[in-house]
Amino acid sequence: MIAVGLMSGTSLDGIDAALCRITPRDRTYDVQLLNFTTSAFAPELQRALHAALPPNAGSTQAVAALHRELGDAFARAALGVAGETRVDYVASHGQTVWHDGDRHITLQIADPFAIREALDATVCYDFRSADMVAGGHGAPLVPYVDAVLLSSATEDRVAVNIGGIANLTVLPKSAELENVVAFDSGPGNMLVDAFVRERTGGAMRYDDGGKLALTGRANVAVLDAMSADPYFALPAPKSTGRERFGAQFLRAHDEGLRALSLEDGAATLAALTASTLAGAIAAHAPSGAHVLVSGGGVHNAAILRGLRERLTGWLVEPSGSMLDPDAKEAIAFAILGYETLRERAASLPRVTGARHPAVLGAIAPCGLRDLLDRVEAECRA
Repeated sequence: MIAVGLMSGTSLDGIDAALCRITPRDRTYDVQLLNFTTSAFAPELQRALHAALPPNAGSTQAVAALHRELGDAFARAALGVAGETRVDYVASHGQTVWHDGDRHITLQIADPFAIREALDATVCYDFRSADMVAGGHGAPLVPYVDAVLLSSATEDRVAVNIGGIANLTVLPKSAELENVVAFDSGPGNMLVDAFVRERTGGAMRYDDGGKLALTGRANVAVLDAMSADPYFALPAPKSTGRERFGAQFLRAHDEGLRALSLEDGAATLAALTASTLAGAIAAHAPSGAHVLVSGGGVHNAAILRGLRERLTGWLVEPSGSMLDPDAKEAIAFAILGYETLRERAASLPRVTGARHPAVLGAIAPCGLRDLLDRVEAECRA
């Protein structure tokens, strides 16, 4: 199958699109990445997203308008990555505008029918709701794909993704799906991005490469105060997002951060990501496991350095030798879309807290009967 996976995360920086050739192999898949693009949100759309998302109140009208506008943006991203290639299906995560795992409430928007109209292909979408109505957090979902694609019979591994939020998947060697442990460790890039934007009046949108943090010094008192947030001590399963670690978190620690320079503030927030993530890894993974890092945070040298300093004796490196670190989450949703078409459960109850595994995703059909016949033939082969 030729598929496009679409992903926009909590960083709100744009849409990742991965064009993949996917071939089923028993419980795993062979995946060939044919093309990958990131389409930045237009400034007006990005401003509208920030205005509609926590800690801002937003409105039903704003979300409805964004649903359509994002659908068109996702459609353009899919067309751009596909080029002249005929696509069998699209799998779209959409954009999360609200997530409360404890109350089993989530909403991702980006009109799938706009994507179907543009590509003339079936679209799989709304991947979180099925797990939530089964009592789960609906997140994280990528650990299923981590287990399917990255597990090893000979090596303990930890798959880490650092987007707006950081999460980890513990993959002991020869682990069965039901034994995988995964959860959101806390903020990834979200806080340092927000801090840099606010402190520079929007002149800088993020700490490019971690350069600011590398020249600053983390403030221990401020770091300790932020690390005392109750979320970090919660047991898994757990998930989080902008509702907890958005700009309101920075405001809660404004007194300490205001006294810091731009560089020291960036260093302190990068250290928060690195320390909470490293602590979660050390507490749940076999000692000395191979840590494979993906997501936008892989380009932040300060966060990577912080992980390596806190995980001495562990091999911490980008996931590029096994899976493109920038494209990983978009690829993951392309895989989850294939599982939707196979009507095969792709959630991990131990990870999300659900009562049972669930078949994820809804379908906006286009030539669906033929597509399902081809999926069945591929799986038989």
